[in-house]
Amino acid sequence: HIEDMHLNGGTKLKSLKRASGISLSPEAFKRQNTVKDDWQKTFGNPTPVGLLGILLSLTPLSCDLMGWRGAGGNGIASMGAYLFFGGLLLIISGILEFVLGNTFPFVVFMSFGAFWLSYAITLQPSYSAYTAYAPTNSTSSAAGLATKGFNASFGFLLLFMGVLCLVFLICSLRTNIVYVVVFATLVAAFGLLTGEHFQLAVGNTDLAASLQVAAGAALFVTSMAIWWIFFATMLEALDFPFQIPVGDLSWIIKGASSHSEESTLA
Repeated sequence: HIEDMHLNGGTKLKSLKRASGISLSPEAFKRQNTVKDDWQKTFGNPTPVGLLGILLSLTPLSCDLMGWRGAGGNGIASMGAYLFFGGLLLIISGILEFVLGNTFPFVVFMSFGAFWLSYAITLQPSYSAYTAYAPTNSTSSAAGLATKGFNASFGFLLLFMGVLCLVFLICSLRTNIVYVVVFATLVAAFGLLTGEHFQLAVGNTDLAASLQVAAGAALFVTSMAIWWIFFATMLEALDFPFQIPVGDLSWIIKGASSHSEESTLA
């Protein structure tokens, strides 16, 4: 819920809903918010921009991985979207979340911005991410994509992105249901993508293809959840007379500061 709070001798300031989705009490908001009021009046909410960056790179990739309408090639046709939507917008949004003091979205946006830039660079032949693995007797640099060395190596990046998303998933249990769905499906997707590349490394192409489609399906669910939270954020930004629910979970797991206050009062 969003509360009106009295600050600076009775002046009302409507608390900004954080990208993490945690509703703070007036006391907690005062304690955690270190940003000057003038800054809050000057800057807009960067969260929708970060969500947009994820959506316009992740949604097409999920369709590519599932092979819809003959799509394929690991989404290489959308490389520009990975660079500018996934990379540029997320880095900018992450920096602005940092300026506003929102640690969780700052870390999430910056880490995924770096991932999308890394993914786009990996697909570019000029960076030799896969061309370096191409057999010396091959006439095509793309042959490196099918080698054991490349797939086994790239699989480890996906594996540890899954570990990172698992950390985000645990943290999201204090936010809302939609974010839990987002990070749970990302954990599943990165696990499936890791399996795909590890299977390609040992030559199990049929199993790898099935894992790729499953990963695309998981990422499509992720995308739909992010579209939902993006729509909810935009409705709130424009003060629409109706809002769509996101399933607040902050009341289930109380914060450490709440327990400290209760102990002090006791």
